[in-house]
Amino acid sequence: MKVNTQTVNFNANPDLITFLQTRLDKIETFYDKVISSDVYLKVENTSSKENKIVEIKIRVPKENIMIKKQCKSFEEAIDSACNSIERQLVKRKEKLRV
Repeated sequence: MKVNTQTVNFNANPDLITFLQTRLDKIETFYDKVISSDVYLKVENTSSKENKIVEIKIRVPKENIMIKKQCKSFEEAIDSACNSIERQLVKRKEKLRV
């Protein structure tokens, strides 16, 4: 799957990008018709510790799935967002079978 990654207000290290790519590659095991994905990694300038925002937009035929998560670390936010996307794709796949 093609993954377009954009970082806002910081420079991402290669380990984070690798983690993101491997986590998104697992999504294809749940739904094989994923076209591409856009990921936006943002750091909010606030005093709270939960200032890391991850937005993932998955393109599938006839639909786009958008998830936005805010957590203490990017890894936690990516994992949480991917879990939500997996649930939505499984529901979509079940609807198509019926």
